Amino acid sequence: MEQPIKILIVEDNVIIADDMQSMLEEIGYEIVDNVIVYEQAEEVLRTKQVDLVLIDIILASDKTGIDLGKHIRENYDIPFIFVTSNSDRATVENAKTVQPNGYLVKPFEQQDLYTSIEIALSNFIYGTKNRSASEAGEEADEVTSNSVLKDSIFVKKQHLYYRIQFEDILFIKADNVYLEVNTRDKKFLVRSPLKDYLEKLPRNKFYRAHKSYIVNVDHIDAINSKDIMINNTPIPISKDFKEFIISAMNS
Repeated sequence: MEQPIKILIVEDNVIIADDMQSMLEEIGYEIVDNVIVYEQAEEVLRTKQVDLVLIDIILASDKTGIDLGKHIRENYDIPFIFVTSNSDRATVENAKTVQPNGYLVKPFEQQDLYTSIEIALSNFIYGTKNRSASEAGEEADEVTSNSVLKDSIFVKKQHLYYRIQFEDILFIKADNVYLEVNTRDKKFLVRSPLKDYLEKLPRNKFYRAHKSYIVNVDHIDAINSKDIMINNTPIPISKDFKEFIISAMNS
């Protein structure tokens, strides 16, 4: 089931915060909460699902947005963007120390906000695997490539990224330079080699059933000598995959 990106707004100017929320909801994002201080943001992060945080650097509390950025970096694997009126060298240099995924200077238009979020999400999603490989070696790389954000993956449809739960993906079909990601009631087109996409999926659920197909084994309804059935769709299988499935059935 597709879910819109869930955003937390941390902004102590209520008028600006409400304007941001209206802009984001109009585009199609979901606002998890709209808070004004560090402590409130910390509580939301601890208790709710958040995909991205928009943070004002100057907050109505002793702790700043930079403190919150540091807290996110140390405790959560999600992107955040600083949204601020300050663009002086000292503020920018201080902000860089916590490695934000974006920096947006007020005032801004809806398109500026949208562009900053989409670029931050895209860089975060496709940069996670490379960061893990360089920082923690192959073992960390394996964990990250299996799960971009724990139990789901982002798939772009039109102008937004949607979170798709791994369990909702039935199968993935290669079609020239695109992949067709199939859920029970939706199809999404992704530009990626099949082999590379397989590395982003949980290895205990998703398998290469054929040169043109990845399948979620939890959704296999039936099997014969040449095909499997998933949601009334026949999918060709290789000899190796057939032997693997039969072996799993008999174990």
